Amino acid sequence: MRLLVFLLVFAGFSSSLFSQQVTHYDLEYIVSPSIPSPQKETLEKVIVEEIGKRTGFHCKPLQGWVKSHPSVVVVIKGDQQIQGREIPPIVQDNFGKLMHEGYSIISEDNPGQEIIWIAGADPRGALFGIGKLLRMAEMSKGKILLPEQIDILANPEYSLRGHQLGYRNAANSWDKWTPQQYDQYIRELAIFGTNSIEDIPFQDNDQSPQMVMPHTEMHREISQICNNYDLDYWVWIPATGDLSDENIRKAEMKQHEAFYKSIPRLDGIFFPGGDPGDNHPKYVMPHLKDLAALLHKYHPNAGVWISLQGFDQEKVAYFFNYLQENSPDWLKGVVYGPSSPPVDLERQLLPGKYKHRLYGDITHTVRCQYPVENWDQAYALTLGREAPNPQPYYYARIFREDAPFTDGFLSYSDGVNDDVNKIIWSQMGWDSNQEIRDIMVEYGRFFFGPEVAEQAADGILALEQNWIGPLIPNGSVKATLNFWKDLNKTNLQLGDNWRWQMCLLRAYYDDYTRARLIYEKSLERKAYMLLKNMKTIGADEAMDRAIEVLELAVTNPVLPEQKVIIEYLADQLFKSIGLQSSVPKYQASGFERGCFMDFIDYPLNNRWWLEDEFSKVRKMANEQEKLARLDLIIHWENPGEGGYYDNISDVSASPHVISKTEDAIDYAWWDNGKSRKRLSTQLFQFSPELEYSRLDPDTDYLIRIAGYGEALLRANGVRLEPTTYDKELETFKEFPLPKELIREGKLKLTFDRPDESHLNWRQYSKVTDVWMIKR
Repeated sequence: MRLLVFLLVFAGFSSSLFSQQVTHYDLEYIVSPSIPSPQKETLEKVIVEEIGKRTGFHCKPLQGWVKSHPSVVVVIKGDQQIQGREIPPIVQDNFGKLMHEGYSIISEDNPGQEIIWIAGADPRGALFGIGKLLRMAEMSKGKILLPEQIDILANPEYSLRGHQLGYRNAANSWDKWTPQQYDQYIRELAIFGTNSIEDIPFQDNDQSPQMVMPHTEMHREISQICNNYDLDYWVWIPATGDLSDENIRKAEMKQHEAFYKSIPRLDGIFFPGGDPGDNHPKYVMPHLKDLAALLHKYHPNAGVWISLQGFDQEKVAYFFNYLQENSPDWLKGVVYGPSSPPVDLERQLLPGKYKHRLYGDITHTVRCQYPVENWDQAYALTLGREAPNPQPYYYARIFREDAPFTDGFLSYSDGVNDDVNKIIWSQMGWDSNQEIRDIMVEYGRFFFGPEVAEQAADGILALEQNWIGPLIPNGSVKATLNFWKDLNKTNLQLGDNWRWQMCLLRAYYDDYTRARLIYEKSLERKAYMLLKNMKTIGADEAMDRAIEVLELAVTNPVLPEQKVIIEYLADQLFKSIGLQSSVPKYQASGFERGCFMDFIDYPLNNRWWLEDEFSKVRKMANEQEKLARLDLIIHWENPGEGGYYDNISDVSASPHVISKTEDAIDYAWWDNGKSRKRLSTQLFQFSPELEYSRLDPDTDYLIRIAGYGEALLRANGVRLEPTTYDKELETFKEFPLPKELIREGKLKLTFDRPDESHLNWRQYSKVTDVWMIKR
């Protein structure tokens, strides 16, 4: 690395910044006059403000080519000269290599003057070139360090690289934002290569208690911000009403026209076929055709897009037949999202004239398109659906799997909790072969500073490792917390940085949850040991003693001082970025919307279930009934000698589960997340797969299933018939297993999916527990 450009002016004495304290620096810049307003002025602000806030440098416009004044010069393809100076051949030679949005960065070191040339294929390319320079520069008070020689040329791999930042009450953070905060966040996404922002103008128009301005005003502000940066402004516009009703349809059209007319920029409208909405495409397509005509009246170049989310086979067939027969020019493309047909099949069926966009859910952890794999139940019950979820390697893998069938993405996001994932996808959209850690180092360098960039990158990657596999044996969770604690002690200047606060909070929260899990599981084991004395001391006395032990989780909690730190960080995040991690404290829109603080002490054992079961037992008519029910409770997970039990989606208690499908693991959401069901009941799969390799071929087995709804069970491909078939939660279905199916001692269990397309996915049949009982 070397020092770029900077000589100081200090009492008439010039010296290297390496050795001299200074009070004032000058860095000059010029942005090509070929870039139109307001983009030109915006690029100048990005240079001045982002360098100034990190270095203290006073950046000023270049006034003539005066030697010894270091400069950043921004030009675009087609420029021949700037301020009377010919653009050097080393810069012009790259013009022909630049594609739309591409850029080159070249250092020119003339005697007495250092210049960084940023050449964009167009104004956007100039923005992304500035972004790259800011990401690679090591900026701290009084200095900027850059490589000795810079010669970079970059063109984006994918044309669509965007994120949804919908201003609505349901968002977990940005419903509290000001236009200035939106501007800064959109700028930061652009610096990492984002070219599109998606808003939500119609749905969820209740005024949030956090909102600083009405919906209509903020939508105009976001549209203008996008225009200032020359980023595409999209909107997500579902129709939840019945489009076969002409009055409803006319009302929709009127609402759309008022919106189109009111905003300065609009580049795309995305109509989700379902989630929400259930209109048939025979009504949707004529409606979108009319919307397209209305849209082009105010925004002639804007595109209309549709997703097939929630479409059954008949609707999918109708849609693609419509495209083949009509080939509408008003339709720009199709969006692949949660509950769409498979992404590769959708691209295969889509005529070549239409674009294909990925609407990837990078914000949710459960009950979503990409649930966290091998996630311990303790995290699911506490961190929930929208906790801070930096998962660089996981989302990079998803991108590499799905994006090649598309022209790029605008991600599904509901808040800042997925900030790292946004950056990963934005950069993968430029080059999907990048090293993930390199992206994280740039993230750390730009947002935290060069001194801590490498360590912060490793710390974020360690947070991802916290979530992989069973929590109790994962000792690295404690190591990750210690790493972040040490890092924080030496970087106290980052205490007000919200991204830093999120990392610290996750490190503390993960470790707190692990400590609680170890403690509360041990209390449950002690409670069961006490219950085993029931025949000696009586059922009621045994239950009393068990409850007394279980209540220690409340009366003598683990790590109370650590919980105080977590509460402090959550409070700081609400103040800094509006992160609403609690309904009662921060007025979040709902418990499922990132409210991990409302679940920080959710029981990690079956204490609540046992309390309720004990209440039922106490009401039983005689002691024998009580003892029989307590015996079932004690031995719920015990399959008996020679048997096997799987808590179907608990990564620490499902040794035979091999399911790897998209719907492999999920977590129920009942009673606003405060369900008192058995913990095993709250985990499920729709169609799990299990394998056994050491069954006794000379023994009769009974397969017992718990769950909800249907269980269409196959053993080594053969459908089994049940002898007991209860469909409610925490009741049993039982299937005798014919010996001839396990002659080699091996067995694979699979489940056919019943046709439940008429139901909401939350009502689909589920499997929660599987026993293999040796008779």
